[in-house]
Amino acid sequence: MLESLVVNQLYSNEEIFRSLRVSNAGGIRPLTENGDVTRAAIMTSVPGLHVVGENPYHDRMEGGILTYTAAGRMGEQTLSGMNIRITDQKQRNFPIHGFALVANRRDKSVGPQRWKYLGLLEYLRHYSDSQLDATGKVRKVWLFEFRIHQDPPRVPIAHDAIVAFEVLTASRRVSGEVPDDDEIVNVTENESADEVERVEGIRRQLLEMDPKRFEFFVKDLLVHCGFNDVCVTKYSADGGVDVNARTGARLWVFEPTLVQVQAKRWLHSVGRKEVAELRGSLQPFARGTVLTTSHFSKAAINEANEAGKNPIGLVDGTRLGRVILDERFPI
Repeated sequence: MLESLVVNQLYSNEEIFRSLRVSNAGGIRPLTENGDVTRAAIMTSVPGLHVVGENPYHDRMEGGILTYTAAGRMGEQTLSGMNIRITDQKQRNFPIHGFALVANRRDKSVGPQRWKYLGLLEYLRHYSDSQLDATGKVRKVWLFEFRIHQDPPRVPIAHDAIVAFEVLTASRRVSGEVPDDDEIVNVTENESADEVERVEGIRRQLLEMDPKRFEFFVKDLLVHCGFNDVCVTKYSADGGVDVNARTGARLWVFEPTLVQVQAKRWLHSVGRKEVAELRGSLQPFARGTVLTTSHFSKAAINEANEAGKNPIGLVDGTRLGRVILDERFPI
């Protein structure tokens, strides 16, 4: 039996379920006592371990955020059972331990210790999305977003509830409560199943791109759509402008307005913070746009359109996929 869990250390499935007293299978493993969840383990995997057909939008860790697809690989997912129990952490502050599979189960060259401990997870939000299942058919899924906490680097299992309470309380105090940042706006237009599948297929390809390659893809798309003087800025992780462009003849009323784009090849949602950061990075009189493969929170949309501030354009993954289709732009 393990006494502690150490961040980035490898453990076997047996060590995990016996020490945490959770089930030995499944992606979401809650421990319940008297009907309440008192501890949970989230089991995910690093990209590349599963073929696309097994998990079309595999779970992703980016920027300290784990985006996790709820239980149920085939068919429409429902927000019930194990899926909904995770959201109770907002009120009950129980510990959620994150583990990532680092080697395929079929790889016999790797021993039983193939689960890397990510640290304590903080549930942030959940929302519905569309994905392609293992057969390529579009379906409704639920995505959960967790903040990954790797401090403290060692979590004593006997006292994980106390540690989790301290970590969650401190994190919420630092980040603050942003109204409507937990509500994700996912606009779905009246389209046929075939059209939705094509858009989701494009999103899947975009999500598989390297972030820097995605910036150059956006550059090429803007050129294709008639923008002039399009260039990718020097790569940095400061959350600022990624692509500069000027409107062309298609937008002759605004020609040649400087447009500055922040391109986020994200699976997790874009919140108010990212919109405000872009506005602060804009050159005088420039128009800004956040373009993402994911979705925007309601707070991000409110921030983008707040009265008295320079408006920010927002293009989510669904809209981007439709533009690529309409413009017949190859990926």
